[in-house]
Amino acid sequence: MSDEDSSRSSATGQILKASGHRLVSPVQKIQEEEATPRRSHCTAATAACSAGMTGTGINHHKPIMTLTPEDVVGVLQGRGWEATIVKQSECSDLVPVESSGYLKCVDGRGVDHTNTRGPKMLGGVYAIAHNRGLKTTDDLQDICREVSEKGYIPSVHGDGDGNMLGCGYCKLWLTGKFADLDPVKGAPPTYSADDGAAAVKAKGQVEMCKGSHAEKFVYINFVEDQTIEPNHDDQKFVVDAWAAMKFDLDVPSYLVTAAATVERLGGPKIAKLVVP
Repeated sequence: MSDEDSSRSSATGQILKASGHRLVSPVQKIQEEEATPRRSHCTAATAACSAGMTGTGINHHKPIMTLTPEDVVGVLQGRGWEATIVKQSECSDLVPVESSGYLKCVDGRGVDHTNTRGPKMLGGVYAIAHNRGLKTTDDLQDICREVSEKGYIPSVHGDGDGNMLGCGYCKLWLTGKFADLDPVKGAPPTYSADDGAAAVKAKGQVEMCKGSHAEKFVYINFVEDQTIEPNHDDQKFVVDAWAAMKFDLDVPSYLVTAAATVERLGGPKIAKLVVP
């Protein structure tokens, strides 16, 4: 295997075509590429950019095609974003993940606790439920157990006034605003925001975010077991892409949803992709 092939099979350095391709481990990728014709990096990138990260037409039986962070930049730019790649060594905001940290929302606002060195995912554990098409409070509690087994504290959040729809991602999902991306997964769950929070609190934590949104840009972080803590005075959205892979999510669909969330909430269409 060449240095280029080795780099592109890194667990934190690749995502796949947004219109239906899944992320695989390096070993799986090698095995599947041996069984399927290899497509060029250029062809895969062109196909992915042509798809425009729409998130529609999910089909897990299509051929594997890698999409590098450089390609993601191009796709985001095609959606009208400013997007750049930043090396880990150039990102002073990165900190190691700690077991005491909440697996929490990507929200950049300050929170009512200090356990902020956990993975950042859309809506906290709601990201896992949504991406897997799971709709019940029993599903949420199962996910909370899974998160705990992986060494993190499961959580969701509301606003400081106790409004559990203060999580913009949660509000979009619970009101069916993602159904255009996937009519099955994007359909609302069976519970309210308050009932969802109660289910999570039974197995994890419910945090409250403070004040108003003032995020300057979006971090999309591919550096495994590293994250960025929220800073209310210097806000950024933080999407730990490596965490989506760790929970075996449909990563292209997840990143589409992340971009759509920012766009639909009127957030900054500026992304910094952090790579090893």
